[in-house]
Amino acid sequence: MKEIINTVAMKTRLRRSWSKLASLHILAGMILLGGMTAAGAGHKTAPDFVSFPQNPDGTVDVIIQFSKTPHANRFATIVAQGGKVKRSLDHINGGAFRVPASMLKWLENNPDVAYVTPDRPTQPSFDDEMPAVMATLAHQQYALNGTGVGVAVIDSGVYNHDDLQTADRTASRIIYSESFISGDPSTGDAYGHGTHVAGIIGGNGFDSQSGYLQAYPGLAPNVNIVNLRVLDANGSGSDSAVIAAIERAIQLQQTYNIRVINLSVGRPIVESYTQDPLCQAVEAAWQAGIVVVVAAGNNGRDNTLGTHGYATVGSPANDPLVITVGATKTMGTPDRTDDEIASYSSRGPSRLDHVVKPDLVAPGNQIISLLAPGSTLAVTYPTLNIAPVPVCDALGSCVTGPGGQYLQLSGTSMATPVVAGAAALMIQQDPTLSPDTVKARMMATAWKGYPTSSVSYDSLGNEYFSQYDVFTVGAGYLDVDAVLGDTDVANGSAASPVASFDSTSGQAALTNSVAGNSIIWGSSIVWGRSIIWGNTIDSNSIIWGASVWGDPSVSGTSIIWGDSIIWGDSIIWGESIIWGER
Repeated sequence: MKEIINTVAMKTRLRRSWSKLASLHILAGMILLGGMTAAGAGHKTAPDFVSFPQNPDGTVDVIIQFSKTPHANRFATIVAQGGKVKRSLDHINGGAFRVPASMLKWLENNPDVAYVTPDRPTQPSFDDEMPAVMATLAHQQYALNGTGVGVAVIDSGVYNHDDLQTADRTASRIIYSESFISGDPSTGDAYGHGTHVAGIIGGNGFDSQSGYLQAYPGLAPNVNIVNLRVLDANGSGSDSAVIAAIERAIQLQQTYNIRVINLSVGRPIVESYTQDPLCQAVEAAWQAGIVVVVAAGNNGRDNTLGTHGYATVGSPANDPLVITVGATKTMGTPDRTDDEIASYSSRGPSRLDHVVKPDLVAPGNQIISLLAPGSTLAVTYPTLNIAPVPVCDALGSCVTGPGGQYLQLSGTSMATPVVAGAAALMIQQDPTLSPDTVKARMMATAWKGYPTSSVSYDSLGNEYFSQYDVFTVGAGYLDVDAVLGDTDVANGSAASPVASFDSTSGQAALTNSVAGNSIIWGSSIVWGRSIIWGNTIDSNSIIWGASVWGDPSVSGTSIIWGDSIIWGDSIIWGESIIWGER
């Protein structure tokens, strides 16, 4: 099978970039904290400051969350100390600043400061997906297409593709565009990732109606797209840009009926979601009534710390409120019964907080969607482009469709918009749905007919074993037809639970992750006595104990709970290399 990305070229580029960072880390560890120990930052400053590169002028880009809603005088105080305001981030009670490295010690001791993090880099998390999630049947039965619903695509921009026009071809369904990349106001897609994502959500398949082997529509082919660009031509971005885009989506919510945010971007977890500014931003959107769908990440093959791919979910996918999505592969058939988990799909529980993730899985391997002409992905990896084929009638008259319209990508980035498109259909059907009800219905109706395990191979022939446990597939496989037929209403929080372990009894359990709110599925609906994956699991069973990892010589308990691997001080930095699987 094809690789999603030329592995050698990409790994070389990444190694070079990390090598450059490494040369800065020595200097950063010596002077970046301005008097703090190199072992770690203080209780108000994030631990990765010791290895975060500073700018050539001795400054560092930070996000400051204040203890109270920031006022102009607080910003003025930062400026008076030598800082520069990059942008206000009101929904997390803070802002993005460029400050002298020596100022970090002052921030640590400032009573108005709640928490300070580096303005970390973000990156994308990289047919048969429609029948696999029962969307074709749902379209026929419910006649829903996303009309009137706005989905904010926070990504690398969205190219105005033919498939994103209205059905009558009179207007674009990209109804708003804005760039949050400093110095680059363009809202087009120079990288090519955001356009692909937007097509999975809402492409109508217009250019594939003739001259292609099949049509390539999205889940909600008449939805409106709000294009908020945060990634540059290399697929790079920053926390502050993503947070600013989330805030703009909240601001424009009523204007464009923005009910869903798609975040196929992320980065490694550094601190608890209760302090992480990205997580605080997605929570603000969720509380404002917007469903936030986030890619789990693509580090499921990472065994650097001996976790066999567990505890590799990134941020903000670790936030308990959002819908976190892992990736499956359709095996080239429309029948979901032969589908398998993609081995690169990141697994839970989340580092530090132990939140059970992902929440759902959906098709994400070798997904065909829209191509942005001239974009980095389209130009650098031409083998990913889908070539048109002649289509001939009985009289021998042949038509070849336009080239340069579609490409194939793999990753949880591609699975996430499948769920976002389904959320748009649910909201079109019933505009009163809350984000918690959308999430709860998706999880409660998810298909759970998986095998107990599977083996995958990448394009280099490397073998990967996957066990279908709660940290790998969550509540199961998105089922659009089933979720549209569900009428349950969430009267409490649908926050993902936390995994806990009693070393005395050897028992693992799920507990509420949001204080003061009852978790709506408790111990019996989704995670307990109902079917979780394949077989009926009794609520008293240790559903992720020694028996769920497949290899009897490797204890699940030692992988997840032992040696402080997951909740220690180590930071899991996974490379964003994604391979399509066979």
